[in-house]
Amino acid sequence: MKVSKYCFKCVSCGKTVDGFGQWLSYGRKCPECGKERIETFYYDYSSLKSLIYSKKSNTNTIWRYFDYLPLDNKNNIVSCGEGDINVERWKFLEKYAASLNINCEVWVYRNDENYATGTFKDAGASLAASVLKEHNIENYVVASTGNVANAFAYYMSKAGITLYAFVPENALAMNSAGVSYYGQGVFRVLGDYAKAKKVAKEFANKHNFLVTGGNTDPLRVEAKRTMVFDWLRNMPEFPTVYLQSLSGGTGPIAIEKAIRETEHLGLPCKLPRFLMVQPDGCAPMVHAWEKAKTHSFPDGWLNDYPVYDNPETKIPTLATGNPATYSIVGELTRRSGGEIFSFEESKCEDVVRAVAFETLVGTGPASAVALGGFFKALKNGMIKNGDVVMINIGEGLNRAPEFLKSLTYTEQKVVHPDECELIDRKKLQNDLWNKINLL
Repeated sequence: MKVSKYCFKCVSCGKTVDGFGQWLSYGRKCPECGKERIETFYYDYSSLKSLIYSKKSNTNTIWRYFDYLPLDNKNNIVSCGEGDINVERWKFLEKYAASLNINCEVWVYRNDENYATGTFKDAGASLAASVLKEHNIENYVVASTGNVANAFAYYMSKAGITLYAFVPENALAMNSAGVSYYGQGVFRVLGDYAKAKKVAKEFANKHNFLVTGGNTDPLRVEAKRTMVFDWLRNMPEFPTVYLQSLSGGTGPIAIEKAIRETEHLGLPCKLPRFLMVQPDGCAPMVHAWEKAKTHSFPDGWLNDYPVYDNPETKIPTLATGNPATYSIVGELTRRSGGEIFSFEESKCEDVVRAVAFETLVGTGPASAVALGGFFKALKNGMIKNGDVVMINIGEGLNRAPEFLKSLTYTEQKVVHPDECELIDRKKLQNDLWNKINLL
């Protein structure tokens, strides 16, 4: 019998579990201490470095890293061109930083180009569907603010697995439709994301269905950590700053794991400063961080955070009012020398317009929070001379048609050609950047 290439280890006590099948047999709890959080470890890391830098990979998906993903049989891979994402250098942002006397490199990680649903959740959904297929799981339950539900609905459908997605009351109609039109089950829970998670777990327990482990689920963490491998392969220097919009925080969790498990290979990477940005309409981690920082991070600060029921935000994909992962994200952010801060939702349209003018890239509202955070970080001294900044671009505008409607700014209502005013694109460009200067 073939020996698996990986195992799980309990984060709390270090107990080893021999892979996903055994983990399921234990009810996804450590048989030693009863805790639920585990990490994936591989028995042989000797070929990882050559795999990262190989020019001869036979796939341009996350599955080029098959040897370092928790799947044993390639025949179970469920894929649609996701992951293995090239990075882009956005020099117009470097030029803007230089106008503030900050010389830095700025790169973006374009998850919006994923082939399935165009979000950064596709990679995790591909791995999850593949692993569930390998272990003959027929039903799966997720709670989601939107993008996870869409990505998982697509890949579970491709794998022949029935998905039940629970979304909060304020979830975008697009995200609900993105589950339903694949013939998968979607439940709009009358309440916020915390309520949706509670109902999802109760539903899973009632029917004995498997439910996602959330932001620390090894299926999501292992897939997302491959972004570090992509950076190593595609960038001349490893990022010194990592910036993303923040809901639950799988990103920093995955990055830290990838760096920790590869540091002995002599790869040129170390923990970047995490700049985590939340929309001001739903920013519980920001408020917890600011309180802790004001009091010099006293004992117990990682477990001292507010919980907001039904947060009022225009960006429901980031509406996590109960930040259960704050203890992990907060510790990683402080260790990295980073910050957790907010960006004003009301200014997201200006950011998206300016970026689209310069790049022709349409970014969604969650991505706008990250990009707006970049401008705010520049002006508040969080980005320094010599930094190599990586901005994680999540979803594109195709994921948020309601948001797209708000971006119109050159439309004129006319009945006669004499009423049509000509467009001065140079003036438009200057006006857009003047608004950025006021952020």
